Amino acid sequence: MGKPTGFMEWSRVPASKREKPERVHDSREFVLPLAAEEAKRQAGRCMDCGVPFCQQGCPLGNPIPDFNEAVYRGRWKAAFLALSSTNNFPEFTGRLCPAPCEAACVLSIDQSPVTIEQMEKEIAERAFAEGWVQAQPPARRTGKRVAVVGSGPAGLAAAAQLNRAGHSVTVYERDDRLGGLLRYGIPDFKMEKGVLDRRLAVMEAEGVEFRTGVDVGKEPGYRALREQHDALVLAIGARKARELEVPGRELAGVVQAMEYLEHQNRVVSGLATLEPRLNAAGRRVLILGGGDTGSDCLGTALRQGAQSVTQVELLPAPPMTRAANNPWPRWPLVFRTSSSQEEGGERAFGLMTKHLSGSDGRLQQLHAVKVELQRQEDGSTRLVEVPGSEQVSEVDLLILAMGFTGPDTAQLQEELGVRLTARGAVQVDGRFATSADGVFCAGDASRGASLIVWAISDGREAAKAADAWLSGKPSALPTRGRDASFG
Repeated sequence: MGKPTGFMEWSRVPASKREKPERVHDSREFVLPLAAEEAKRQAGRCMDCGVPFCQQGCPLGNPIPDFNEAVYRGRWKAAFLALSSTNNFPEFTGRLCPAPCEAACVLSIDQSPVTIEQMEKEIAERAFAEGWVQAQPPARRTGKRVAVVGSGPAGLAAAAQLNRAGHSVTVYERDDRLGGLLRYGIPDFKMEKGVLDRRLAVMEAEGVEFRTGVDVGKEPGYRALREQHDALVLAIGARKARELEVPGRELAGVVQAMEYLEHQNRVVSGLATLEPRLNAAGRRVLILGGGDTGSDCLGTALRQGAQSVTQVELLPAPPMTRAANNPWPRWPLVFRTSSSQEEGGERAFGLMTKHLSGSDGRLQQLHAVKVELQRQEDGSTRLVEVPGSEQVSEVDLLILAMGFTGPDTAQLQEELGVRLTARGAVQVDGRFATSADGVFCAGDASRGASLIVWAISDGREAAKAADAWLSGKPSALPTRGRDASFG
């Protein structure tokens, strides 16, 4: 907690942002730091609620009341030690997490929650600035070798924890640089890549070995990699994109969101020059998908100088307030406006794409029909087309941001014999172990496309299970601060 009466004295004050006309002309982060006194007040709003639902809402079980109390008292280092005890990368979650903890905050029942996500960022940035984030190599090595495939948040969390346990860890990354979607999926305006690089430098100093440009499925192969190590952790993500299966999909001008975002990230990092087919400048852009990935594409298109941008969602617009069947402390299914959506563009809801058309092999029009949710006799709902609601949109660049269907598992099955779930994800037991001996899996590859905070949590838990398997006894690695029931 912070100040017992703080929530009655101070209102929620979010961090300031750079002005929209300025920030859409560059790719730098736009969320500004809180002043020290304001941070103290915001932490002081953490009330003595008795049961910290926020901590249950956080997949990591972060000790939120503890670090808020420390910030309110001016004990920033104590806040950092509390936060880093459960979260390896608060500088990531403080920028990128949708904050299920805030949705579960008791203040959310009838007012604005504590600024928990921003507080994580403030604590992490203070820790780096003050030099509190130091490499801590293990005191002794176990002689066990572990391979981690994938350097996204799940893989990095697993690697950090296994290294902390004294195992020799090597992380294999298919791309030319480390970070997975943190590197090439998240735009710099949400997290500049220097934030990632400084954390990787700490991990490397602690003894984690990184190998980039290694597509394990091709060389050395999953079976060979497992034979070369005492244990294997799969953190390969779930990057198979959902396709738009309509006539006209083959027209030039239709691209997948991750191809679009990855290329832009490479351009911003100076690793590529902007390809005309992935440049929104002067073009009419439609984005299919109303989620975070679609929002990132919107912000990117605005920065590239699009003539117009519209983000299209298949489902109808959600309600402005919680529905009766969506009570606190569950995640609120309500209408939201992201930072990119604040910057410009249009949003459309309840539209289903029927086909695409164009000329000379290039996209020119998207043909859609309005849809609405109809409740069935069994209580379920389904989308139904509205008669006579057909409409046509002029479009030069169509970006598909419709989500992901799962990981690429063909070689995993062939070489390791891992079982899959009915939805095509890697099947794991309650200890993140796959059906293959000594092979564990964490993050989106087993969970399905999800949040960064869940990826970090899964990586930590998989590391704990792998450590216990390697040592033949209960692991001394920390577990979640509290079981997360509402994430």
